[in-house]
Amino acid sequence: MMGIDESKTFIPVRIAILTVSDTRGLDDDRSGDVLEKRVVEAGHELAARNVVIDDRVLIAGQLREWCVDENIDAIISTGGTGLTGRDVTVEAHRDVYEKEIDAFSTMFTMLSYAKIGTSAVQSRATAGVANGTYLFALPGSPGACKDGWDGILKYQLDARHMPCNFVEIMPRLAEHIQRK
Repeated sequence: MMGIDESKTFIPVRIAILTVSDTRGLDDDRSGDVLEKRVVEAGHELAARNVVIDDRVLIAGQLREWCVDENIDAIISTGGTGLTGRDVTVEAHRDVYEKEIDAFSTMFTMLSYAKIGTSAVQSRATAGVANGTYLFALPGSPGACKDGWDGILKYQLDARHMPCNFVEIMPRLAEHIQRK
């Protein structure tokens, strides 16, 4: 059965948020604000936050930098997942992944389809793992960020979620979980 096991201890995850945009900065980044609010309200730690332009090398560089930072367990990016020529976030993420989490894309598409119908085919949400850090790429709309967090990430990044979650297999948190 799926749900939160209240008998387990909550373990905060250190999460970095990366917004990919040619037109937004930290002062007007509504999607990043949505994610930050949800991360903090869930009890997790905002480990870092940045905005970069739609440039594959810059995006991948920021992801790689955060993947080797011992104070970051997971990265959520928003923006640059569409179908235009400037949308290169998915390709940048894949440049960094050691393993892709294929089912994340499927789950996000299912959530999107329930809300926007067949327009969900235009979404290229993706996820993967690099250096023990989990990376998630969500579309740039605040609604998509809400859907991705509320429908998938808030559960998968909670060690109390049953039957399984990403936190249980994060190398940096495994020792803490095993002690409980």
